[in-house]
Amino acid sequence: MDIVYLHGIEVDCVIGVWDWEREITQRITIDLDMGHDLVKAGKSDHLEDTLNYKEVSNQVREFCVERKAKLVESLAAGIADILLSSFACQWCKVKINKTGAVRGAKDVGVIIERTKD
Repeated sequence: MDIVYLHGIEVDCVIGVWDWEREITQRITIDLDMGHDLVKAGKSDHLEDTLNYKEVSNQVREFCVERKAKLVESLAAGIADILLSSFACQWCKVKINKTGAVRGAKDVGVIIERTKD
């Protein structure tokens, strides 16, 4: 399986369970690894034969801002659903880093992997 990746996508969004978190935006960082067959794109050299990572980035950012999730787990699962349903990925790994969520920890977050049914 070939992999297209986007790492370090920064999004300012509402995320968190505490009342004060529902009133502000916080920056999260998202890393995406997406399993996609790149054979056709490798031969044709045409954008329509591959995964358009600009479109992926735009949809993921929009989803995060609109979703206003309480849990990073929920946000990651929603992103995985988008990748598998809208972008014909066969597999994906979604990592969300909510820097600063725990005092004294540099990185805090989740990593999930999903495959297409």
